Amino acid sequence: MLLLLSTVLAAGTLTGCGALRELTRDCGGTDGRVKEMAALGILDSRPAGATVARGFEEVDAGCWADSGDVSVYAGRTYAFPGTEAEVVAHYRTAAVRDGWDPEPEAPSDDLCFVKKDMTLRIVFLTAEGLAEDGHGNRPDLTTGAGYSVDADSFMNSGVEAGC
Repeated sequence: MLLLLSTVLAAGTLTGCGALRELTRDCGGTDGRVKEMAALGILDSRPAGATVARGFEEVDAGCWADSGDVSVYAGRTYAFPGTEAEVVAHYRTAAVRDGWDPEPEAPSDDLCFVKKDMTLRIVFLTAEGLAEDGHGNRPDLTTGAGYSVDADSFMNSGVEAGC
C-alpha cells in the first residue's frame, strides 16, 4: 500500500511539473508583445486627481496560458478621490480618442472597449475583491473610485477580442 501511494504521489508531481513546463513554453516568444501591451498609452491615461496606487507603481504585464489559449496582458491600478461616473466619463472619451471602440455586446454596466485584437476593461475595485487578491484593507482604493485599467490580447488561438 505504501509503495502504491508513493507511486501515485510521484506521478502526480511529475505530471504537475510537466504541465508547468507546458504552460511556460506556451508563453515563449511573447516578450515583445508583452512589452507592446505594457506601453499602451491608454494605461497611463487617467482623470485629473487620479494617482497610481501605492504598491502598484509598475505596469502589471505578462502572459498566461491555459488549455491552449495564450493571452498577454497589461494593467495599471489607480486611486481616485472622485466618483465612478467621473472615471467612466474620462475613459469613454480617452479610449475612443486612442482608437478603442466601445464593445457593443458588453453589459451596460461594463466599461469595455476593443481595438484590433485587444480588449480594454476599466474595473472598479472593492474591499472584498482586494482582500481576495491578497491586498487587504486599502482605503485608498475603496474610498472614491479605485479602479484598474486592464488590456489583454489572445495570441495564436483564434479567440476574438471582446468582453
